[in-house]
Amino acid sequence: MDVKLPFLAEGVDSCTVSFWQVDVGDHVEEDDDLVEMLTSKASFNVPSPVSGTVARILASEGDEVIVGETICIIEE
Repeated sequence: MDVKLPFLAEGVDSCTVSFWQVDVGDHVEEDDDLVEMLTSKASFNVPSPVSGTVARILASEGDEVIVGETICIIEE
């Protein structure tokens, strides 16, 4: 399953990857935190939408990511 950067708030079109809380190969449960993201005003965690194994991480720490962009892939 593609994990996409979710809608955060009005006027927030993108944010920066602060740090990944998982690595490729890690097993995650639904709602486990995957990554911390930063905007100009706040930080927030993106939770896993499903249980499974992290197959790929597509956004590196420091990358700017657009809302709706795939940031990682989880195999169920």
